Amino acid sequence: MQANDNRAPSVMGFHFPTPRPGFRPERLIGLARERIAEMRLDLRGRTILTEAATGVYVVTPIIAALAGAHRVFAVARDSRHGSTSEAVAWLHDVAERAGVADTISIVDAVPHAFLDQVDIVTNSGHLRPINDAIIDALPPHAVVALMFEAWERRSGDIDYAACERRSLPVVGVNERHETIDVFSYLGPLAIRLLHDAGIPVYRSRIALVCDNEFNTSLLTGLIGQGAHVTQARSVRDLPPKPYEAVLLALRPADNHARLDEEDARRLAAVAPCAIVAQFWGDVDREAVAAAGLQIWPPTAPAAGHMAILLSEIGPDPVVRLQAGGLKAAQVVLDDAEREEPGLAQIL
Repeated sequence: MQANDNRAPSVMGFHFPTPRPGFRPERLIGLARERIAEMRLDLRGRTILTEAATGVYVVTPIIAALAGAHRVFAVARDSRHGSTSEAVAWLHDVAERAGVADTISIVDAVPHAFLDQVDIVTNSGHLRPINDAIIDALPPHAVVALMFEAWERRSGDIDYAACERRSLPVVGVNERHETIDVFSYLGPLAIRLLHDAGIPVYRSRIALVCDNEFNTSLLTGLIGQGAHVTQARSVRDLPPKPYEAVLLALRPADNHARLDEEDARRLAAVAPCAIVAQFWGDVDREAVAAAGLQIWPPTAPAAGHMAILLSEIGPDPVVRLQAGGLKAAQVVLDDAEREEPGLAQIL
């Protein structure tokens, strides 16, 4: 296909609906190239194990290949976002347009026969859980790329004990580093969540319940949009006011909801007319409904996951995050932390 073809992609028997203009393959590839150049991402000679995903997350293997990787294994699986066949067709299309199709091997399962050649494993959905069978087969210099900040890690994603036993580093990425700057998109993302719920944000009375590093970025975004914001670290600390919305951004716990039955009753008492906007942090939705409150979005996210994807506001933050995760892994592989201070976070 020509790089400037404006038709909806049609490959391998699939006809995809025309994406929003900001998500067209040509723009995804352009953003990937920009990030590689700005970050000096260099994966020459490396072998990467990642996923073949639908939507904007197709960029992960594309970035790796464009950054010079020797080989990229991309695992395709069915998910709630699309089928294996759709992911394969989409990655094939974008890779062809980017000129890296020969570098990427799309597989339907973790390629155990080649794990001893892998330098970087990304903590991507189609690879999780990254168990001891995978970790034990990796070469001794391999790195597991967390693909988000170290403090956000989820215990079920990776067998951390196996990594420690083998002395394989698990590497987070500083999303606030000046070359990555993903946290700056959290405010616009929260605003999108509230807009979708029917809250204009401007002049709205919003309670921000946040107990983690997201707080400053969320607060800046809400105030910048003209909201009247009351902050609290928990529902129990929230003073009663006529809030239009309560934005929850609570660090998940391993074995219980961050907004439980008692919290729901408390919230109904201090903010009886407010919409509960679940940004992050697991919620007992039955308890929220029983307390007479409404929650948005209507579908619960997977445990420990954000309820709205970065891609809702465009591909740019996702490309930055995925490129940043690979860069953090490169920094550790190359022992280049002095050249890139503060970017990689080794668990």
